[in-house]
Amino acid sequence: MPLTLDTYRLLGRSGLRVSPLALGTATFGTEWGWGVAEEGARRLFDRYVERGGNFVDTAPTYTDGTAERMLGKFTRGNRESLVLATKYTTLRRPGDPNSGGPHRKNLFASVEASLRRLGTDYLDLLYLHVWDFTTPVEEILRGMDDLVRQGKIHYVAISTAPAWQISRMQAIADLRGWSPLVALQVEYNLVERTGERDLLPMARELGLGVVPFSPLAGGVLTGKYTRADLVPAEPAPGESTRKSFNLAIGAVTERGIGIAEVLTEVAKEIGCTPAQAGLAWTLRNPAVTAPIIGARTPEQLEDNLGALSVEFTEAQLARLAKASAFQLGLPHEALASDHLRRTTRGEMEIEARR
Repeated sequence: MPLTLDTYRLLGRSGLRVSPLALGTATFGTEWGWGVAEEGARRLFDRYVERGGNFVDTAPTYTDGTAERMLGKFTRGNRESLVLATKYTTLRRPGDPNSGGPHRKNLFASVEASLRRLGTDYLDLLYLHVWDFTTPVEEILRGMDDLVRQGKIHYVAISTAPAWQISRMQAIADLRGWSPLVALQVEYNLVERTGERDLLPMARELGLGVVPFSPLAGGVLTGKYTRADLVPAEPAPGESTRKSFNLAIGAVTERGIGIAEVLTEVAKEIGCTPAQAGLAWTLRNPAVTAPIIGARTPEQLEDNLGALSVEFTEAQLARLAKASAFQLGLPHEALASDHLRRTTRGEMEIEARR
């Protein structure tokens, strides 16, 4: 059954209702060279909300704070109707060691700064943005819980962290009666599926709704890259585009191009664009709540929203799975082997809990 933006889903173990596609705002602002100015960003925001969307994702360092400031203007008339998510931990002032990281000092300062830029009294969802292996988890969880009790944030979440740390945090939060994590933001797409080893199963088991970022692999899955891009040309002086950025950081690989080629073939069979097919594939995973879309034009936004009505055949899904296959690694390869299945079950068929 086709989805719509107002086919709302519960976010993890909370009662919070969110749209099945979140609007990302890393393109709000031109500071990074590939975004849109305020007028264009306003059109994207208004179109998303008009279609029933309510889940908006940002961060303090997106376009150097411009994204949050723009959202502060855009949400003045409908703040209560939106689920506004931002983050903390990335460095806010170069050279100041306490202006970054997940510790209590930066947590409180970053939230206060975001509240000012967003022009609001509270955040619906706060992510720990990047794990740094230095701050005790009890300090993080207690600080987040204090902000929830103060009413400055409603729900807490996490991004870009090891599965074992997240599961440990969730257990501690439950045991101490602190606010639990309700969402996990992680890169997940046909090119980057390694989250299926631990992160996605952990999230589903522990009640974290998965909110994938870069569901189109930085644009690789839109079909705009070819094998010719594997040997990038020198950028023109002063050129700064998302494509040149992706090429510079090695995000365009032979494997990724190969996956995109298969996705394009499948999209042609369905009668949709590669971007729509790539987003629709991500949406199929039962652990996924809402992929984050990052459009720069109204046309791109409309194209992305079309993913909600895309359906695959089993044969098409099998082709995509084969093209995007990855190594499970230990212990998953062993646990999935016929040898261990026979030693634990024999020839019996045992239905797993869903």
